[in-house]
Parts: sequence; structure tokens; C-alpha cells
Amino acid sequence: MTRALVEAFRVSLSYHVPSARARSLRYAAANLAVGGRLMKDGGSSVYVQALRDLSFRLEDGDRLAIVGSNGSGKSSLLKVIAGVYEPTQGRMEVNGRVSSMLDIGHGLDMEATGLQNVRLLAAMRGYSPWRLKDHVERIVDFSDLGAFINMPVRTYSSGMLARLLFSVATAFDHDILLLEEWLSAGDENFVKKATARMSDVLGSTRVVVTATHSPDLVRALCNKVLILNHGVPEFLGSVDEYFYRAAVLQEQEKKATAGGKLSV
Repeated sequence: MTRALVEAFRVSLSYHVPSARARSLRYAAANLAVGGRLMKDGGSSVYVQALRDLSFRLEDGDRLAIVGSNGSGKSSLLKVIAGVYEPTQGRMEVNGRVSSMLDIGHGLDMEATGLQNVRLLAAMRGYSPWRLKDHVERIVDFSDLGAFINMPVRTYSSGMLARLLFSVATAFDHDILLLEEWLSAGDENFVKKATARMSDVLGSTRVVVTATHSPDLVRALCNKVLILNHGVPEFLGSVDEYFYRAAVLQEQEKKATAGGKLSV
């Protein structure tokens, strides 16, 4: 069997919430933010179950779309693959250099300029200053930030930050690329540029994992789909199977709705 670049073995992830009350609105909001469910362990402790019993295997050439509603665990899974979180149970094996644009603000110096942060983010990916000259110019041009590239990052909007991170994440060689809602990284013109860039990236990246709500992106760029529902895998299969499943569910919903109208 070919060696997997990313392989999850019954991965579960939970966050303990110290000194919390299960009915606290504050912790209910935190629950939605991390993408899980508030649980009790039989005592007074409260924890968030973000991922549960998740297994999959990605080999060279795989492009996985992680699909699910807000709070389904998409971000948590990407962070486990990136090594930001360690699984609470099971294990995640990653073989290869990873590049990502997860967590706007993670790794950024908010007081430094966009240009300084380009160099900082590149250094975090293992690139020495003497290897950056050509890359930096291309990143700046692609980001479409104009004069803002010399402004402190704290003055950027979330879209500007996403454009900066996308430009860096896709500028260097990597085996595994992790992206989170990258199609929302700018205005319409930038989205077109980003889509074209992704077509180029696919040719040089061995595995791509992207969290998305876009059926068009799934159809155009991916060959596998994972649906998460409150951290639980609901579906894992090919893109064709995913769209067939969606069509069947839509047809069932139409029949159920029609039946309900007839019975009124």
C-alpha cells in the first residue's frame, strides 16, 4: 500500500473547560466557536467534544474538501492536521512539509508591516532570508495590498489579512496545503486570482485539504469529501458520491414537503 501523507486513526479531540457551568451562555458561545458540543464527564467538569472517532487516509494527489455547517469541527480538524492541537484520543500522522493559512492573526506581528510579516511568515515556514528575495516581490504583487503592504497589520481588515496569508501560503513549495475558506479572502477580482493560483498550486502540491461551503470549489478542485456534523464524520467518499448523496437528500426533502402540503 502506498504510504499516506495524512492519516487519521480514530481521532477525537475535546477541550476541557475549567470551572465552567454547563448552562453558562458564555461557555455555550465558546462551544459554537470551536465547533463541538458541551458535555459533562459525570462530575462537575465540562468539556467540548470537537471531533469524535474520525479516520481517513490521504495519499499523493488527494484533494479533500471538509464540509459542514458553522461549528461542525472543520477548523478543529485542520488544526489537528497542522499540529496546532494534539488529538485527545487516536493519532494523526502527517508525512511531509505543511503550509497553511489557518487562524488569521496566528504567527502575525500585529504591530509590524505587511511586508515585515511576509518575511516573518516565510521564516516560520523554514525559508532563510537569502532565499526570499524573489518570493517576497511575487507575494506582495499577488496580495493586491498596494501601499497597505507598508502599513501595520493591525490596520488591516480581516479580508486584507486573509489575502496576505493566502499569498504567503501558496507562494512556497510544500507537500500538504491546508486552507480555510480561502474563497472569502478578498473582493471578486482577488477571488478570481486566488482560484487561478489554486489551479497552479494543485499541480505542485501533493495533498490539499480545504474547509469550504462552496459546491463549485468542491466540484472544481477536489476528489474527496468529508462531511462533519458536530465533530462526527457523517460522510466520507468521492466527489461524485457526495453530489449523488446531496441530490438524493434534496429529492427526499422535496417529497416530504410535498406530502406535508397534501395532508394539510
